[in-house]
Amino acid sequence: MNKTVKSIREAIELSGLKSGMTVSFHHHLRNGDYVLNMVMDEISALGIRDINVNASSLFDVHMPLIEHIKSGTVTEIATDYISSGLGKHFSKGIMEKPIEFRTHGGRPTDIALGRTPIDVAFIAAPTADTMGNCSGKYGKSACGSLGYAFADAMYAKKVVVITDNLVSYPMQDWSISENFVDYVVSVDSIGDPKGIVSGTTKITRDPVGLVMASHAAKVIEASGLLKDGFSFQTGAGGASLAVAKFLKDIMLREKIEGSFGLGGITGYMVDMLQAGCFRNLLDVQCFDLSAVESLRNDPRHMEISSLQYASVLGRSAAVDSLDVVILGATEIDTDFNVNVHTDSNGYIMGGSGGHSDTAAGAKLSMIIAPMFRARLPIVTDRVNCISTPGKDIDVLVTQGGIAVNPRREELRKKLSEAGLPIIDIHDLKEKTEKITGTPTKLVKGDKVVANIIGREGDLLDRIYNVTD
Repeated sequence: MNKTVKSIREAIELSGLKSGMTVSFHHHLRNGDYVLNMVMDEISALGIRDINVNASSLFDVHMPLIEHIKSGTVTEIATDYISSGLGKHFSKGIMEKPIEFRTHGGRPTDIALGRTPIDVAFIAAPTADTMGNCSGKYGKSACGSLGYAFADAMYAKKVVVITDNLVSYPMQDWSISENFVDYVVSVDSIGDPKGIVSGTTKITRDPVGLVMASHAAKVIEASGLLKDGFSFQTGAGGASLAVAKFLKDIMLREKIEGSFGLGGITGYMVDMLQAGCFRNLLDVQCFDLSAVESLRNDPRHMEISSLQYASVLGRSAAVDSLDVVILGATEIDTDFNVNVHTDSNGYIMGGSGGHSDTAAGAKLSMIIAPMFRARLPIVTDRVNCISTPGKDIDVLVTQGGIAVNPRREELRKKLSEAGLPIIDIHDLKEKTEKITGTPTKLVKGDKVVANIIGREGDLLDRIYNVTD
């Protein structure tokens, strides 16, 4: 038996895809992905309309979606993240139906429960065999973990694997098994692996960023959580990686061996693994090519699905064993609600991803952000969009001081006793506005362009169209 077919078009036809159905994609090739555009072009050419695109994330490389929306090929979108170029179009209200934003844990939960059923899943696989066993660890387009594709493969009615490295059956060390796959298509290229790189993936040299990172590491140390068995997640931005650097120095000095690093894995987290700071890495997504190489070669570096990463559906998830997570914000309000979906002008430029999943699960969830960006203060009376509820945020670290959520009074005392510069969040807001001035309140339109759905399926907030 051989599941290979001649083309993407043939696979679409064999899958039985019809107008009004749902297709899905994963985002492990990030801004280097070619697969979504190739598939949607074929769907459009076949005259199929009214399609719901359920993608774990969307990037500016997917800009051709805008024309498919205008033509009526795409009428609904569900995703966890949208980058700024695409976001500007959606923020202007080009879609009749609001986008549904979920979290990286909420998306696979809703797929598994049938709340967001998938008719045909398209899996971009850097290597696959003729029966559909596939992996992201090998091949010219290697992207590492395929963690966000597991739920799609497991629960979609039909599954199409698209690869640019077709090997004979059976391939070794597969991630997704053939028993979930219906068809396999070999193409010249599924994408550019250099496009998987996220953020800077380099430690900041900015003095302000380094001050914040130093404070953040000291918060972790003073919290009492930094001991043998410590678990940790951070992002790929420069300041977040600087926190990891300071933390690494402390862990090596104090001979602390952590249990695991989690999430989207960077080369710096790999360095911490190799230095003995952690026993394992649990990887749902590789943020750079160093992480891809490590996942391929080091058995301590393990691939996990988004279900295992952050879903509330199972009996446990990795985020529920997390000690500390370092997160970012475009805004945070005096109730500690955080916005990572829109910029200060109300344009969509991101999404929760694992933000609210990890904040809910971690013992200590910390926002690290400057007091202001482009002379707009980070702290506001009410964020334009609630991405992560304030009840799940413990600490805000800025260069102007460290604000602690009032519900964590014991933590505030520990940090104060450690000599850290603690400040009430209202005072931090006032301090910042003395520098920046008081910003003009954003005027929102009256059309809902996106719904923000929480980890457990609750509606957290709505995004309205921009008016300028």
